[in-house]
Amino acid sequence: MKNLGIVECWHIAAGVRIADAMMKAANVELVRASTICSGRYLIYVTGDQASVTSSVEAAQTDGSKIKASFVISSLSPQVAAVLKSPVAITEVKALGIVECRNVSTGIVAADAAVKRSDVELARFAAGQGINGKSYFVMSGDVAAVQEAADAASAVLGKNIIEAVVIPGPDASVVKALVRGTR
Repeated sequence: MKNLGIVECWHIAAGVRIADAMMKAANVELVRASTICSGRYLIYVTGDQASVTSSVEAAQTDGSKIKASFVISSLSPQVAAVLKSPVAITEVKALGIVECRNVSTGIVAADAAVKRSDVELARFAAGQGINGKSYFVMSGDVAAVQEAADAASAVLGKNIIEAVVIPGPDASVVKALVRGTR
């Protein structure tokens, strides 16, 4: 996934219609189209930049209210990986957790964080079971994690709930957050 289109819809039925319109508008691959908590619908598409942009524009002109939409060009490979599943981390000097008001802005913030600083993105939790919010977990040295958390906070603005940096976290806490980590 080099380019990612994200559309977060307020309603499920409209979200399904929007996903269909997005697929018909451009040559994109549907990565995710599913419900998240609070009765919202989340859509991810990938493809070349022009196609992803056209697809997201089709969502924006559908006539339904959408919560948020974004096109991320040159998506970080780390973000692409954690959108599929958590990534085990080996050495954890510091842990950063950024909690966001919704899923779509959380993805944008995670991408900004890993592009800004030398951190390892380990997990992205997308809306399910957490009332439509999202959070992501990253590790690295304390300064790098703080820099990444600050970058994410700046991107999120009013959509940030909280960003914390934990120096030298206990191994059991890390293991609880990121499955597969020893």
